[in-house]
Amino acid sequence: MEPKLFCQSCTLPIDDATSKGTEKDGSLSNEYCKYCYQQGIFTTEDMSVEKMKTIIEQQMKNRHIPENIIHLSLNMLPQLKRWNKAKV
Repeated sequence: MEPKLFCQSCTLPIDDATSKGTEKDGSLSNEYCKYCYQQGIFTTEDMSVEKMKTIIEQQMKNRHIPENIIHLSLNMLPQLKRWNKAKV
């Protein structure tokens, strides 16, 4: 089954409630994962899209994700809500 929701910061699938970040009120976020977003704020406020690309690439390689999937994720990043200034 293909994931339907992806973190709008790092592309991690967040269809599973255990992967979702939290809002200030403790509710689950439908936009961000638990690694990027907790209690209504980003866990790394000073993160840049370039730095995120480096982290994602390394994490995906460590998990032996195929190169084509890594490439798709990295290309998706600039269009995600956190990084696309036109959507903010």
